[in-house]
Amino acid sequence: MHFTDEQLILLITSYFWPFARIAAFIAVAPIFGARIVPQKIRMLIAVSLTMVIVPVLPPPEAGLDPLGVDGMLTTIAQVMIGLAMGFALKLVFSAIETGGHMMAQTMGLGFAQMNDPANGVSVPVVSQFYIIMATLIFLALNGHLVMIDVLAESFRMLPVAMQGISPDGIWVLISWSSWIFTGAVLMALPVVVALLLVNVAFGVMMRAAPQLNVFAVGFPLTLTFGFIFMWASISIFLPQFNGLVEHAFMAIGNMVSAR
Repeated sequence: MHFTDEQLILLITSYFWPFARIAAFIAVAPIFGARIVPQKIRMLIAVSLTMVIVPVLPPPEAGLDPLGVDGMLTTIAQVMIGLAMGFALKLVFSAIETGGHMMAQTMGLGFAQMNDPANGVSVPVVSQFYIIMATLIFLALNGHLVMIDVLAESFRMLPVAMQGISPDGIWVLISWSSWIFTGAVLMALPVVVALLLVNVAFGVMMRAAPQLNVFAVGFPLTLTFGFIFMWASISIFLPQFNGLVEHAFMAIGNMVSAR
């Protein structure tokens, strides 16, 4: 078998540039990008996905020198596309973490924190509970397979080229980032409002019977009611989380298809 220099360069670049986008996506995407996943496993996943996706992709633009300025710009563009797509999905779990933090502060459990192995930071135990539940639901709904499908579809909507995400696509990502607060408020609103009513009731009780010790009576009851309200609101957590995930995939589609 004889290969010319042009054929070898085309063969290498046809795999390298898609690998740059896929590896950047895997590095920041939820579940795949968790810190508990070793870097060698992430690299193996990225290489495996590249070997599967590249054969069905159109060839890259001819005339691009991988070692020239055009090639470097193409590599940077693919990395930025992968990072933006993974970041859009990661915002879903950040919204869940923020909502759990709001509930923990209202319940008086803001001081009870534990290490989050996925991100390597300390988060309230309530946030960690919801993150674990969201991760299990995401895997049960085959969200990881949908992520891979969306990643493969992005090469059809936004082929490998020097042009990355358009300004309209960047604006879509910025607009979607506001959902980290909207989703957190929607998730925590039932528990926060219920605990607010409980605190108002305690205030009325303290006003009527000042001899009651608010710290000895209020804190245990607030904590107990908080867990009860969390248990009662679990039934509405699934549709809220499902809605956030669907909005995230829609935002990714709009981001890579914007011109």
